[in-house]
Amino acid sequence: MSTNAILVLIILVSAVALFVTEKLAIDMVALMVLGAVLLLGLVTPEEALSGFSNSATVTVAAMFVLSAGLQRTGVLRAIGRRLFKVGRYPLLLMTVIAVVVGGVSAFINNTAAVAVFLPLVLALSQRLKLSPSKFLMPMSFASEFGGVCTLIGSSTNLLVSAIAVDYALRHPGVPGLGAFSMFEMGKLGMILFGAGIVYLAAVGYWLLPSRRGEQLTEAYQLDNYITELQVMPGSPLIKKSLMELRLGDKEGVWVLEIIREKTKVWAPMNESIREGDVLLVEGKLDSLMESKEALKLQIAPEFHLQDDTLKKEDRTLIEVMVAPSSRVAGRTLRGLDFNRRYDAVVLAIQRQGRSLREQLSSVRLRFGDLLLLQAPKGVADKLRPDADFVVMDEKGGLNIRRSRVPVVLGILMFVVGLAAMNVLPIMVSAILGCIAMLLTGCLRLEEAYQAIDWRVIFLLGGVLPLGIAMHKSGLAATVAEHTVFLVGDFGPVAVLAAFYILTAILTECMSNNASAVLLAPIAVSTAIQMDISPKPLLMAIAFAASTSFATPVGYQTNMMVYSPGGYRFTDFMKVGTPLIIIFGVISVYFIPKFWPF
Repeated sequence: MSTNAILVLIILVSAVALFVTEKLAIDMVALMVLGAVLLLGLVTPEEALSGFSNSATVTVAAMFVLSAGLQRTGVLRAIGRRLFKVGRYPLLLMTVIAVVVGGVSAFINNTAAVAVFLPLVLALSQRLKLSPSKFLMPMSFASEFGGVCTLIGSSTNLLVSAIAVDYALRHPGVPGLGAFSMFEMGKLGMILFGAGIVYLAAVGYWLLPSRRGEQLTEAYQLDNYITELQVMPGSPLIKKSLMELRLGDKEGVWVLEIIREKTKVWAPMNESIREGDVLLVEGKLDSLMESKEALKLQIAPEFHLQDDTLKKEDRTLIEVMVAPSSRVAGRTLRGLDFNRRYDAVVLAIQRQGRSLREQLSSVRLRFGDLLLLQAPKGVADKLRPDADFVVMDEKGGLNIRRSRVPVVLGILMFVVGLAAMNVLPIMVSAILGCIAMLLTGCLRLEEAYQAIDWRVIFLLGGVLPLGIAMHKSGLAATVAEHTVFLVGDFGPVAVLAAFYILTAILTECMSNNASAVLLAPIAVSTAIQMDISPKPLLMAIAFAASTSFATPVGYQTNMMVYSPGGYRFTDFMKVGTPLIIIFGVISVYFIPKFWPF
């Protein structure tokens, strides 16, 4: 193995370790990889930047914009409200949700589809007194079913297609390389879609937990660290304002409101405390008990925290999720000046099903975090147009442009139709579609910028040069040789199965796009050494990387439904693992039939 191959191997192993452990954000890891291969001279500056100019990267960015256009015109919300009216038949309702979301996800970004349907499903579950845990995981899985039916259904499909194009230029004599067509994956995709729906209805639904919706105060375990404390005679707090006392910094206790002679003072930072005042406070239990004694406070009698305690005529509780493309991810509440900017108090944060107990102002927000806010009524309507958050109720909506519905549907048909008939490459038709969205008023320019998940773009731009380095250094060929040595004697089907299994395992642990980029060069080199078409192996990688069911971290939509559904990690393993096996068996059987070796 050459020196360059060893260096690429070190970078590859380090990147996989960082992707799996999530010590750093995936886009940050991708940029570090880009910097490493450039610094060590493993790729040229032009090759290093090729990831950002790659057709897959550009097309993915365009599809984010097209998806935003559908959201802004209210098309997806209207579809959900019309088709979810199936009464009190939970199994039928789950099937309808899965079919609708899966169908939509074949043509738009699946995270956008889930973001729109998530509040609708939660509201419907509450209205029908059904457990949301019976519907949210199937909705997430179905968005992945739909994503493998078309080229644009998943960014991974576009990425693998772009890699196939790149290798077609490097190896012009090798058959089976080149761009995937719009509906080329549809034959197997529809089989998997049907199998997935049947599995969910016949088996998955019965394996799903049935967890009734709790009060928000119970779900976030607020009763453990919010209480009412009455100011007793001789308290050092008397005649001092909360701004002056700075109890949050000194005692780890935050005053949400002051109750004075049955009158409630909201946001009382400059209000002087009086004897007899009752303070509704938030803080850790040990901090509250220590503060109670030191500050001469007494727990108010008969206090029991419920949702109604925090909901009053002038304010309410709001639950929001940090959106996939949110600009607040990685920042703290203190750094955001959250209370002032959003006119809301964060009572609690839920991450992957557990309520965080740290000092909330210093917690760095992540995608998928649920925030419980106490805010004046009307704040929810202000937050809905904000792409940084998903408000977890169906009331109101974005600044809906219903008059543009025919236009936006026409644009989407234009994009898909021209690409499907090979009139224009998908990248060109998608860019033209984005321009049409802007010119027709379906979307404003700032909304288009905000719609793009730049972390995905930087992930693609950063890791694609690693694939180039693997090819140039000979590492891909070396790994391919070992792959052929280990399983090549069992035939090409065994090699295809090995790539499918390896991709599926990696995708459950790290970014699906990253796993596809790492394995696609090896798949092509393996096919060349075995003198078979690379297309079946690339298809195995595309399908395996786009269908992650066994863990919540393997796919963005799984993470989006994790906390709202009240799921546990084992729920995904129990329901998702059999589905991965079913998809694997079907794929390994049908891929050689649709794309011969």
